[in-house]
Amino acid sequence: MDLQSIKNRFGIIGNYPALNHALNTAAQVANTDLSVLINGESGVGKEVFSQIIHALSARKHNPFIAVNCGAIPEGTIDSELFGHEKGSFTGALDSRKGYFETVNGGTIFLDEIGEMPLGTQARLLRVLEAGEYIRVGSSKVQKTDVRVIAATNKELIEFTQNGRFREDLYYRLNTVPIRVPSLRDRKEDIPLLFRKFAADFSDKYKGGIIQLNEEAKIMLMNYPWPGNVRELKNIAEQMSVLSKEKNITPVELQQFLPEHNYNRLPVLAGGKGVVSQQEFANEREILYKLFFDMKKDVNELKKMFFDILQNPGMAANMPVFNSNAADGGMQQMTPVLSNTGFQQHNQPVLINQGKETIHHHEAIEESLSIMDKEKELIIKALKKHKGKRKDASTDLGISERTLYRKLKEYDIEE
Repeated sequence: MDLQSIKNRFGIIGNYPALNHALNTAAQVANTDLSVLINGESGVGKEVFSQIIHALSARKHNPFIAVNCGAIPEGTIDSELFGHEKGSFTGALDSRKGYFETVNGGTIFLDEIGEMPLGTQARLLRVLEAGEYIRVGSSKVQKTDVRVIAATNKELIEFTQNGRFREDLYYRLNTVPIRVPSLRDRKEDIPLLFRKFAADFSDKYKGGIIQLNEEAKIMLMNYPWPGNVRELKNIAEQMSVLSKEKNITPVELQQFLPEHNYNRLPVLAGGKGVVSQQEFANEREILYKLFFDMKKDVNELKKMFFDILQNPGMAANMPVFNSNAADGGMQQMTPVLSNTGFQQHNQPVLINQGKETIHHHEAIEESLSIMDKEKELIIKALKKHKGKRKDASTDLGISERTLYRKLKEYDIEE
């Protein structure tokens, strides 16, 4: 099937070179069983590409299912994908098939793959490598023949460096990468898409077709479109229903375009007010190191103090520092020998004469467990924000869903 036939069949409009390249790649890889990773911003139509690959493949008569990994709670995603046995967890009143079992022989589209938990990623890797999986609560290995197409609007290579995504799974999914261009990169296609949407909504709502004059077209092309094709379609639908005039001018168009005050110019990664997950982790490690160094210094001071109590003669040989005012307010520290009277005694001096016994002090090491420190930080964040999970998760640099899981894991009462 040639490129134009694919566009006509799936309603794809535009001749942007990057778009044509993505379509050609999807058509070429369709007849294979290779894993495909589709990259692109939200709203560019990544799911349409997965449907193209399935429709042009040998699996086209078998089931196709699209799963949004970011919309499934972390505690149930394993059950949704791989199924579970009766009684495997609270509420599992009966056994249930997962998507990989029901779509056997077909294609599964995993959208927002970057939001998948690490434990589920390990299960998915096993499916990709051996075609095997185990239901939740079962010990029986089951086989499946499913083609996996994944999509993300994140840079997964950065997630692998931060430990949020398995590197081996990334390279297994990224066998054939397809990058879908954003709408602001294909400005020439914007008027064509708007005209297509306007005609569709005119038939749907039984009204006249709205048209843009030249100035309005230029204004539409210069809009940044953060929501891409999805946002353009929504605006075309609003205008078809709410616009009183069918010939749209820039003044009328401005009423439907939302204000955008964000800046897309390049900025420094460590800019003011921008705190990334990596920066937060680095600052936390620095704080841990400072705490450990302070604890080490305190333990050394305690040991020195108790050594002097047990052997007072040691104090005569220890340097004492006197501070003398120097020019410019600087203080110059000069070591001098202490005359504390200990030199007058040739015999050891007993400080406690039978009243109290000096006990050896043992410095108790604090726990160096990362889990304990993580629990402590979570408790502090919740106290700081008065139990508000959303604010606490933002402060900690984790998602609210991850914070909820940590509360259950560490049995923290809010």
